[in-house]
Amino acid sequence: MQVRSIVQAFSISVLSAAALVACGGGGGVGPVKPAEEATPVSFTLEKIGGFETGVFGKSAAEIPAYDAASRRAFVVNAQSGKVDVLDLSDPAKPKKVGELASAAVLADSEINSVAVHGGIVAVAIQAQPKTEGGRVAFFRASDLTLLSHVAVGAQPDMITFTPDGRRVLTANEAEPSNDYQTDPEGSVSIIHIDNVRNPVVRTADFTAYNGREDELRAKGIRIFGPGANAASDFEPEYIAVSADGKTAWATLQENNALAIIDIDAAKVRDVVPFGYKDHGAEGKGLDASDADLKADIRTWPGVLGMYLPDAIASYSAGGKTYLVTANEGDARAWGEDDDAYWTGDAGKGFVEEFRVKHLINAKGWSGRAGDDLPPQLNALAKGGLLNPAVFGYCGAIAGNPGACRDDGNLGRLTVTWIQGYQRGADGKPVYYNAKGVQDPAGDRLMYDKLYAYGARSFSIWNDKGELVWDSGDAIEKFFASDACKLGAGRTVACKDFFNSNHEAGSSMDNRSDNKGPEPEGVVVGKIGTKTFAFVGLERMGGVLAYDITNPSAPTFVDYLNTREDWTTKDPSTVAAGDLGPEGLAFIPAKQSPNGKPLLLVGNEVSGSTTVMQLNLKY
Repeated sequence: MQVRSIVQAFSISVLSAAALVACGGGGGVGPVKPAEEATPVSFTLEKIGGFETGVFGKSAAEIPAYDAASRRAFVVNAQSGKVDVLDLSDPAKPKKVGELASAAVLADSEINSVAVHGGIVAVAIQAQPKTEGGRVAFFRASDLTLLSHVAVGAQPDMITFTPDGRRVLTANEAEPSNDYQTDPEGSVSIIHIDNVRNPVVRTADFTAYNGREDELRAKGIRIFGPGANAASDFEPEYIAVSADGKTAWATLQENNALAIIDIDAAKVRDVVPFGYKDHGAEGKGLDASDADLKADIRTWPGVLGMYLPDAIASYSAGGKTYLVTANEGDARAWGEDDDAYWTGDAGKGFVEEFRVKHLINAKGWSGRAGDDLPPQLNALAKGGLLNPAVFGYCGAIAGNPGACRDDGNLGRLTVTWIQGYQRGADGKPVYYNAKGVQDPAGDRLMYDKLYAYGARSFSIWNDKGELVWDSGDAIEKFFASDACKLGAGRTVACKDFFNSNHEAGSSMDNRSDNKGPEPEGVVVGKIGTKTFAFVGLERMGGVLAYDITNPSAPTFVDYLNTREDWTTKDPSTVAAGDLGPEGLAFIPAKQSPNGKPLLLVGNEVSGSTTVMQLNLKY
């Protein structure tokens, strides 16, 4: 504790004691209750410092964590395969003081995630190849001594402690090999570290769901990997833990589902679907085109957003647990760099993405062969149609998509081809002919719905995975407004760089056909009696802050984007600022090196770690 803090604490105690005596507190003074943290009315975010690796576009700064005792930040540097250790004694001037490496634990490995609790640093280590079992290693924060390590499932992608620090959980994502010929089982490892030098692992797996795939699909859970069963198809991405340390929730991102886990029993208690966002409903629209170079946010009946959240965080309100998700969206796209896949070898990968204009071309999709036509799709049918009963509003008629296919309408939007078309009771496609007439001998799929990636929002759910609140189209509308400003000095108009990409300059509207601003990271922090959510936007960049104290009615607090140069053709310079927030860590004032609440942001594209300070308003 700083000397100033000790003096302040002592002064408060003396004043409290004096107040008790003055109020006639009897012949003596009893124990003094510590002063509660004041609750702010609001705050503004300010960048006060940062650390630059100087490595651009190679994930040199991803996931940050903080140890209060040593005043050190631990930041995953995927480019080096290590964790950078930063001295945050002066948060305005972070200094690198060491590294944590995984080579001694597992040869040719890399570190995916880091977490800290009570002076212990836990790191999630991915094997080479990633389809083999990974490791979790434990280090001492103060001197970086390796304490122990233990085997876990394939590709541990995120790691977290329970609130009491006695257990560590990893989301073992278990992605398939690039050709999709090897697909390990996803799982959640629960590591008991009462004796950190001798950790004990238990595994919550999904094997109990094998054989129930049709039942799960009927509930809205996406199980679609080639030849995969449920256990192989489920890919845990991120974990949140309840305040009592008894329940965990893991996002199954590509599956658009949530796993609910009993930590004590090390068992998956349930898997529930997140459902879909109706982009045809008022307040839930989106900008579907990158071709018009403007913000054009409108509703699109028949278009559904798959939440597909990445990060998840938990908090308590009114005695109940709520979950906050950053609805990034993530497609399965394996083998996309292998020419053999695109020339028709389905054994070389699996890509579920396709543009609407190619999916519903009246001439069929053969013209995309050898370019971006997935062979699995080509084997299913020879073309797709839009149901005029749903998409007539944009010009679809029988056998012809009309203006729906235009670049200014839905043509540029990227969707999944694996769902949305009509199926019979047996689950097989219902075929139509090229004129849009149902025909068993036809070779066209009829799409009643189009499913887009991500929801361009963040959401709040209850502990059963039921939607409580969603930000709707508020994020895109904010970026299109005069209220939004960019840069540390907030001098650049957001609307001039609406839905820009994080790896390109002058990229106005670039991401509208994909996933928009792409909310990816989320962390929650409590100040006084209020709880706040901080949402990192991967593509547009920056951090949104919301007051989520009332889960059903969050309110906007602030937005800070510390990218400085938005027009350069080469943003791979320090002068460009911070690009591509990946992970965030909240530091409460009582743990902060400067006595003020801080937010650490790992920026994967710029390879920089940002230190933001919350300037509280009372």
